[in-house]
Amino acid sequence: MWYLYGFVLLAGVANAVQAGQNGALSKGLAQSLTAGLIVAAGTMTCILAAGLLSGRLAWPTYQQAAEMPWWAWFGGLMGGGIILVQFVAARQVGAAPFLGLLVTAGVLTSIVLDHFGWIGFEQHPAGIWRILGGLLMVVGVALVAVS
Repeated sequence: MWYLYGFVLLAGVANAVQAGQNGALSKGLAQSLTAGLIVAAGTMTCILAAGLLSGRLAWPTYQQAAEMPWWAWFGGLMGGGIILVQFVAARQVGAAPFLGLLVTAGVLTSIVLDHFGWIGFEQHPAGIWRILGGLLMVVGVALVAVS
């Protein structure tokens, strides 16, 4: 189980690096949305390769699709939105404030999602330590952004 934390740390590093890569790609092309399609194609290729190599790739059955909550189908749109924001804001804001805001907004949102058990998460109460941790992240991002 602990190795999963290593994967998450690597994904965090990749998230910071990807913002710069996507910003440079967007700047170097005539249209930033073209860069988005290139990024999406790379994402699809990565997931396809992992699925084929692991044997864990299968289209859902009609019954599975019908039983899926309506909101579960929109994660790709949110991922696309994150990539669009990288194109528009990451270079101008800077790597540290950009990723700090991105992660802090995610943590604050996840505290609310956990507290109420929304969108498939198990319920975990937003106790004083979680709330304090979220507030400290806000302060940390403010310090990173102003320096």
